[in-house]
Amino acid sequence: MKKYLLLFIMILTTVGVLVACSGSGEMNHDDMGEQHENMDEKDMDHDAMTEDEMDHESMSGDEMDHGSEHEEHGGLQNLKSTTGENELGIPVALESEDAKDTVYTIRAQKGKTEIYKGVKADTFGYNGAFMGPMLKFKTGEKVKINLVNELEEETTFHWHGLEVPADVDGGPHDTLKPGERRTIEFQVQQDAATLWFHPHPEGSTSEQVYKGLAGLIYIEDEVSLQLGLPQEYGVNDFPLIIQDKKFDEDSQLNYADAKNTDGTTGDTILINGTVNPKLTVRDEKVRLRLVNGSNARNFTFKLNTNEPFTQIATDGGLLNEPVTLKELTLSPSERAEIIIDFSKFSEEHMSLVDDEGIDILQFHQSGETGTATNLPGKMSSFSLSTKESGLPVSKRIELFGMMDQVTINGKKFDHDRIDFEQEKGVTEIWEIYNKPDGMGGMIHPFHIHGTQFKIVSRDGENPQKNEMGWKDSISIAPGETVKIAVKFEHEGIYMFHCHILEHEDNGMMGQVMVN
Repeated sequence: MKKYLLLFIMILTTVGVLVACSGSGEMNHDDMGEQHENMDEKDMDHDAMTEDEMDHESMSGDEMDHGSEHEEHGGLQNLKSTTGENELGIPVALESEDAKDTVYTIRAQKGKTEIYKGVKADTFGYNGAFMGPMLKFKTGEKVKINLVNELEEETTFHWHGLEVPADVDGGPHDTLKPGERRTIEFQVQQDAATLWFHPHPEGSTSEQVYKGLAGLIYIEDEVSLQLGLPQEYGVNDFPLIIQDKKFDEDSQLNYADAKNTDGTTGDTILINGTVNPKLTVRDEKVRLRLVNGSNARNFTFKLNTNEPFTQIATDGGLLNEPVTLKELTLSPSERAEIIIDFSKFSEEHMSLVDDEGIDILQFHQSGETGTATNLPGKMSSFSLSTKESGLPVSKRIELFGMMDQVTINGKKFDHDRIDFEQEKGVTEIWEIYNKPDGMGGMIHPFHIHGTQFKIVSRDGENPQKNEMGWKDSISIAPGETVKIAVKFEHEGIYMFHCHILEHEDNGMMGQVMVN
């Protein structure tokens, strides 16, 4: 009885401290008093929100501690370095089923995969037991994809970063029941880029991605093919879908055991589904297409030698010119293409590491001379016009919360509610604010379906050079305000949401109707 009484006193004390902190330490957003014409006052006024929606003080001490640790990375699973014992698996480049047209069939399946040698794990995959293939599109072409759900649960096929009509986007409205088939068609109308596809069913996206549902999309265009960039798939052009997982004592991907409502993380890195990976490269410039496919973890990538590398692309396409960096941070769903010139190195141990120095991917230099390539000075014609940057803010979005108490503009997702409307082909300025709570809050990666946007500013400052390109996802820190220029080329209902998948499943989503 004394033990329970002591525990009760500790909980009351913790809640009291949190209440005091919340009352004195919360930041205010200067512009939140201005209201979008389609929103009433309560939509944006957090003081008027219900306790269930906004009051983190009502969480237990244990829940709040866990959330705080997650933000400060103390609660993240500590990563283990790759041993480099397994050669990196490269996703199959799927061949079109038609000699004249681009036709693919994508099947969501379950199976068993030997991730660790000698042990079969239960997994999900596209056209196989685990992970998915690479689909190649060309700008201007028409594409037909046959979708088949061979799972024992509902799923969707979301084309992340692809500018397509809403009825083929694969959001939570477009579920396929077990055994159901559907054929979608669309025309590719955007420039060369590295995109990906994954499920998006309401409430179970996090688990399905965690179990292995993720594939790649390469878009090529005439300009990109003539730039002389490394483009031999699996030779000097490698996709890296980077994810952190937690395996149970039976070497299974047990999502129920690993799940964290504030974002599930693990201690083991998988790249393209390969555990303990290494990549054998020739002495040449190598193109790495980085995809943060994790449920929640932010990755900061560096070389263990602290040598610089070159970024050539963002989520939605090539930068105007190469940007030299020594580190690069990607939040969940963000992508970047980088070039490493291995002809300049002769290190016995060279690897891609995180900000803690943990080996994510080891490189093995074969000593073979590769293809000589020169990075072009000019790659794209991306621009943010004076007119675009001078537009007034028309949509304000406030991200808030942790655990299952996450909201956008004080609300959780409602399938039947339209949060915003926007005219097709018209650029608007969206302002996204990540409101801290009494404990400081956490990073939220923000994603919009069906469009590629431009970053106008971060806290009033111009974006960094390596963010001056097309984006569909953006990392927003607590207390930070980001303005983006958004235009939709198709009509319909599109999602916007936090891409921490557990937050998405917990209702941190909204809908925009494009007319």
